[in-house]
Amino acid sequence: MVELANGKSVPSRRPRVLVLSFSPIVRDPRVLRQIRLLSEIADIVSCGYGEAPRGVVEHVQIPDDLKAWRTDFKSTATLLTMRFYERLYFDSERIKFVRRAIPAGSVDVIIANDVIAVPLALALRPVRGVHADLHEYAPRQGEDRLQWKVLIGPFMHWAARQYVTRADSVTTVAKGIAEEYARVYGIPEPLVVPNASSYDGRYSPTEVQMPLRLIHTGAAGRGRKIEVMIDAVARANEIRPGSTTLDLVMVPGEQKYIDELTARASAVSNNAVRMRPAVPFDQIVPMLQNYDVGIFICPPSTFNLLHALPNKLFEFIQARLAVVIGPSPEMERIVRQYGVGAVSKDFSAESIAQLLMDLTPEAVANMKQASHRSARELSAEEVMGPWTDAVRKLLRAVG
Repeated sequence: MVELANGKSVPSRRPRVLVLSFSPIVRDPRVLRQIRLLSEIADIVSCGYGEAPRGVVEHVQIPDDLKAWRTDFKSTATLLTMRFYERLYFDSERIKFVRRAIPAGSVDVIIANDVIAVPLALALRPVRGVHADLHEYAPRQGEDRLQWKVLIGPFMHWAARQYVTRADSVTTVAKGIAEEYARVYGIPEPLVVPNASSYDGRYSPTEVQMPLRLIHTGAAGRGRKIEVMIDAVARANEIRPGSTTLDLVMVPGEQKYIDELTARASAVSNNAVRMRPAVPFDQIVPMLQNYDVGIFICPPSTFNLLHALPNKLFEFIQARLAVVIGPSPEMERIVRQYGVGAVSKDFSAESIAQLLMDLTPEAVANMKQASHRSARELSAEEVMGPWTDAVRKLLRAVG
């Protein structure tokens, strides 16, 4: 309540926080967590593609036909080649649409998701500031593709150099990525908010079964070399027939690659590797409870894959599974600190197969218990504090 000069009191206005993302928000777990968390302290306005998410007081839906920077690919390529980035960005129809829909100065704080949302967030001039949540290291996100590296990479570098450096506070998903933003752009090292899953006290470790039941979930990206996990399980079953099974739950992606994985899986004897249909986001952890081990072998073919700390790792832990990974530094730090899994010597199928052969039911059971003990500490509810702290700090900064 606010007390007026005449002695009467009126309800104080809740702050308005805009959560801005160029994604279909209802399918973006990280953005949904921001909305859920920050709605406790502010009225949330969302802006992105698709329908309104739950928990917002207003939603600005960007039309699907405004996903590209220009309807004419040739003009986009020309602007990128000439490095006319300001013109490409601020003259695009989607940026102009949002600026018409959200008057400058009409919200208190903006959470800008990803580098590419930050220039728009600053242009909207929120009363108390901009917090940038950088999901990946954007300037090198597509570095394994020549066209992206030549055209889009410098565009992302421009956005980071010219605009992210002007944000009031910054978070990102992993320590190595935070360190790189600090090193390259002189940003005070961003705080880390991992892509953790929500805690659910109803889950507990299930009994380990033989053959050992492995599960991998995620996007079917060729750079992730998912075939290595298939080959590792095939090799493990050559060494010890009937020792291990692997189910792959692939989010739709490059269909040609999915077809290749399907053929490779079907060639493994005794139906040991199977492709499974994707499930809705809120059903992932319940589905995982049917398995013993969550596996993610992520060869470091790009900077972001080197520093991968994916939501699936935290989903495995929330499902109380054991975890098998390659020597990826961000994941290895958590796996070793909490004792929730095992790390292969390298990213080869042979090394992974040997690790699987060394896993006893007793060891897997102990790892599942470690996941159970760590589930609350590694939950979304426990790691999202930097977002709340950043917004509260901005709201206190003025008036």
